[in-house]
Amino acid sequence: MSNILIINGPNLNLLGEREKDKYGNTSLEEIKKNCSSFSKKHNINLSFFQSNIEGEIVNEIQKARKNQNCLIINAGGYTHTSVAIHDALKTINIPIIELHITNIYKREDFRHKSLISNVADGIICGLGVKGYTLALKASIDLIAK
Repeated sequence: MSNILIINGPNLNLLGEREKDKYGNTSLEEIKKNCSSFSKKHNINLSFFQSNIEGEIVNEIQKARKNQNCLIINAGGYTHTSVAIHDALKTINIPIIELHITNIYKREDFRHKSLISNVADGIICGLGVKGYTLALKASIDLIAK
């Protein structure tokens, strides 16, 4: 059984409520349920974490070094600003998938720069909340390598 951690950053706890034109109507709890259902079918032990606090995200990434086989991260706004999250990701020796619900390259200019991309093994963006299950599918392949 593979251990996969999905980390969600700031404001993602408000999915389904905020900027529905960009993020849709699906809540983070619904995403978690969909991911859990997928994980059970594919023999994945899934951990799901969300925080608006940068240091808590860094702590979860550091813990992943010892007990996870793959990390999926939607760092939200921290994608574009957090050297601390970038540095924490560099410390883990497992596959990393960067995930975004929207296409960050079709948004404001400041969102075009990701501090995570150069440490990620793959990036999924612009495919809506389906990106979460796509990231889980990709994780299975990355772990098998």
